[in-house]
Amino acid sequence: MSAATDKLIIFDTTLRDGEQSPGVTLNTEEKIEIARQLSRLGVDVLEAGFPIASPGDFNAVQRIAREVGPLMEGRTGEGRVNQEMVICGLARSTKNDIQTAYDAVKEAPRHRIHVFLATSDIHLEFKLKISREQCKERIAEMVGFAKSLCQDIEFSPEDAGRSDRAFLCEALAVAIRAGATTLNIPDTVGYNTPQEYGDLIRHLKANTAGAESVVFSTHCHDDLGLATANTLAGISGGARQVEVTINGIGERAGNTSLEEVVMNIHTHPSAYPVHHTINTRLFFSTSRMVEDLSGMVVQANKAIVGRNAFLHESGIHQDGVLKNKQTYEIIRPEDVGVTTGNLALGKHSGRHAFKTKLEDLGYGGAALSETQFQMAFTRFKDLADSKKSGVTDGDMHALVADVRSSSLVAGVEPAADEPEAAGAGEVAAVQRFALRGLQVITGVGITPTATVTLHDAVSGAEATDVALANNGPIEATFSAIQRIVGINIELLSFSVAATSEGQDTLGKASVRISRVQASPDAAATGGEAKFSGLASDVDIITASARAYIAAVNRMVSHDEADNRASHRDRSVGI
Repeated sequence: MSAATDKLIIFDTTLRDGEQSPGVTLNTEEKIEIARQLSRLGVDVLEAGFPIASPGDFNAVQRIAREVGPLMEGRTGEGRVNQEMVICGLARSTKNDIQTAYDAVKEAPRHRIHVFLATSDIHLEFKLKISREQCKERIAEMVGFAKSLCQDIEFSPEDAGRSDRAFLCEALAVAIRAGATTLNIPDTVGYNTPQEYGDLIRHLKANTAGAESVVFSTHCHDDLGLATANTLAGISGGARQVEVTINGIGERAGNTSLEEVVMNIHTHPSAYPVHHTINTRLFFSTSRMVEDLSGMVVQANKAIVGRNAFLHESGIHQDGVLKNKQTYEIIRPEDVGVTTGNLALGKHSGRHAFKTKLEDLGYGGAALSETQFQMAFTRFKDLADSKKSGVTDGDMHALVADVRSSSLVAGVEPAADEPEAAGAGEVAAVQRFALRGLQVITGVGITPTATVTLHDAVSGAEATDVALANNGPIEATFSAIQRIVGINIELLSFSVAATSEGQDTLGKASVRISRVQASPDAAATGGEAKFSGLASDVDIITASARAYIAAVNRMVSHDEADNRASHRDRSVGI
């Protein structure tokens, strides 16, 4: 880190703009889990959501402010941020939005209101139907109102990338006079080139009255594949905050990838006038968490965190890497949390070795509760007994994902004779349904049949049902589970992936479900809550069944009063 460089503020919007990805809806517990991880990662500002969207969205932001805002784990020490994460709520330029955003974030030790209003002529004429003067008047009034509630105010001129530069300077000057402390410059539709965007930041800093008193921020979309390049150009142009998401998720083609921006600066410390305080060793585990909980699969060749990012199949490349890693690796895998250690885990490995491996993989500290750790260790021992080749890092990531999926479920009241397993001082969530038996008959020329037995923690009883299916054993298994739980379920997505190589590798199954829609267009608007489930097993049909049951448990424990807004109502363009 150079003393001559400025601190780069990392503003993460995975839980707001990232969640606008088609098909992604995180429940409150999932949002809190991701928020905790982003705090450990060292994110400076977390945009926790759009509180006005619904009571459920408000509750999620408020709980993040209360429960995650004060956390300091992983944030102290040399090269770290050494202060609490700012919790930010998004608001349109209306008093109700702004008041609601403030009410949601105010309990965090450090909090921010993010206000936005479009400034491009196309948005003013066709969307807002107001003049430029009316736009400036609204900015003055609404930023001023936000400032009366909170000292930390960010203003975003939506579609700044296509706005008239002279008018944009006027609008930003109004925001500064009204009390804005950060000015975010969105390339809302991913239109700009790096040259254009860098020049825009330089122009605004040079020609906006009061620019020296505020922080300029970038917010770039990837419609033309230039989000990271534009963001880096913005930094070179004078921006000192970047708005980013884990894995680059977001609506349409996505947002700027947090890990790509940080590792560019990390790899080229003298090329940019900034330094970061992110714990890059948590990138891979954070990426996996967001992938698992959002259902947005990371492409194998994704920079930094893709599964192929550090693979070398070319003979020439392999030879060079074996002689000197720097021949073809500009980033050390361990710097982003991809382990290269030789600590092998098997059935004789104890708790200490297991815990050490989890720490190496980025799951140290409070990343897992004591109950989650014990669940993971128990499943690890079962897996180690069934595998000849030992438990791989991919298996370990899958185990953690499995445990998180099953533990992020609201507890239900168990039957009187049902024990509750938990660590000291903890109360474990009791899942409504548990798989007790599964028998599948399938083959060429045979109609697949599944016999499933589930235990119901509420009644204490077990129920068995049989289902036939024309499309294979997975469909038969899911149908049998549906018959037992008595819910008409729509399967939205389903996938199975190997966690490593070899015939005894784990299969990680992922499902997303909802109740069958009451109206034909409900699915398109996101009107029904969606529930995801993950599970891993050496038997992929068993993994699939357990993943489906995990999603069903979320569905039956879901509090209707905590419903999130539909995808359409949560989506705002910045």
